Amino acid sequence: MTVRVMRGLRIFIAGMAAALLLTACERSEERTDSAESPASRTTAMATAEPVVLTALVWAPDWAEEMHRVADAFMRAHPQVRINLQFMIGNSVEENLKPRAATDSLPDIISVNASPYTAALADQGLLADVGTTQAWGQLLEGLQREWTSPGGRRYGIPSGLATTLIYYNRDMFERAGISAPPTDFDAFLATGAALRRAGFIPLALSGGFPNMLGNGPFSYGFANLVAAKVPDWRARIADGSLQLDNPDGVAIFTRLRTLVEQKMVQADCLRAGYDATLRQFAEGRAAMTFQGTWAAGTLMNGRNMRVGVFVPPWNDKGQPLEPVLGSETGFAVAQRSSAQQREAAVQFLDFLYGPGMSIWQAKRQNIPPFRVIAPDVSGDRDLFALVEDMKRDAAGANAPGLYYSLLPVNTIDVLHPLLQAVLSGRQSPARAARALQDSIAEQARLSAK
Repeated sequence: MTVRVMRGLRIFIAGMAAALLLTACERSEERTDSAESPASRTTAMATAEPVVLTALVWAPDWAEEMHRVADAFMRAHPQVRINLQFMIGNSVEENLKPRAATDSLPDIISVNASPYTAALADQGLLADVGTTQAWGQLLEGLQREWTSPGGRRYGIPSGLATTLIYYNRDMFERAGISAPPTDFDAFLATGAALRRAGFIPLALSGGFPNMLGNGPFSYGFANLVAAKVPDWRARIADGSLQLDNPDGVAIFTRLRTLVEQKMVQADCLRAGYDATLRQFAEGRAAMTFQGTWAAGTLMNGRNMRVGVFVPPWNDKGQPLEPVLGSETGFAVAQRSSAQQREAAVQFLDFLYGPGMSIWQAKRQNIPPFRVIAPDVSGDRDLFALVEDMKRDAAGANAPGLYYSLLPVNTIDVLHPLLQAVLSGRQSPARAARALQDSIAEQARLSAK
């Protein structure tokens, strides 16, 4: 065999060996790929594609704090991203209804404790959040309020809630008022004394019907109707609650009286939520009718000494019925993936755990928990007053705030009625009848 032939054979053998080696390597890589654990693939996927949560939040006066909470959560959980959006309009329900109707609720959503939201939970639209740490710490009464008839624990409230009259102690003293009023006639007399002293008696959010419902309507209903109709809950449910009578009409009459007696600011009908808070906090009104959720702004006004008292919407000689319930809270959509629901629950526990100081320090509302930490921000006199109200309400059939007792579509009817009565465009009697008719109609529709 020649040298040339031998050299060619060696080159051919070397080439074949290289090809076989390359094939063996490729097969080895394929076996390695196929043997890769599902956990490692999931980790790689999670690293490349974080879990994205959409949150639709009702936070009229603490949007900035909610952004800070979301940012802090994402720093602590880099595998989760939160797309934060805020509700608009006059109520949580008007944001919730169209999304619930199309089963397109976001992963995290603000909700109220109400028959409507409880029904959504029992329809399978809201997840059970009873395994969260936050749920385990809730007041027992709030746990009952946030449990649906079917037993689903559907949300976590932001706080224990009521509406109060905040008042400027210095203005009261200058007007010669030694103590807060204890019935509605005395409340009007207090306003007259303040007016004679040169002060605007009451800053009222007439341009934001949500607060007309939470304030004058809720206390009017509690003291003028619920106090005299023990089975009012059942009557709302079956549509038989009568409001076209002196007691039902009086709810709306007292609202209109605030204007007729010049208790409220001149631009009351245009005054929004934020404008009313500023008017009181800047010392331009002696009183305001607002929720405990606004205490951080109202109790710390400019060089002011501020007190609070229960709105005296009762008749003279009659007990003052408290209105006590829960703030708007948060729920998790059942339609979200298991991974998204797990991340959403993590966010709720962060919101009410490490993140709570971010938003509670600003709002200074009353935490919804059985044990309130000593470092929680807030006015202790206000906390004590609400604690007294809680004891008074424990043995009574006291209603909560209006959104927790009325059918959801009736809320949409009530808002324009309140503003129409306040402006004088609608009589109290017609408003009471319209509200009664709406309650009856909603009961009829739900019975179908």
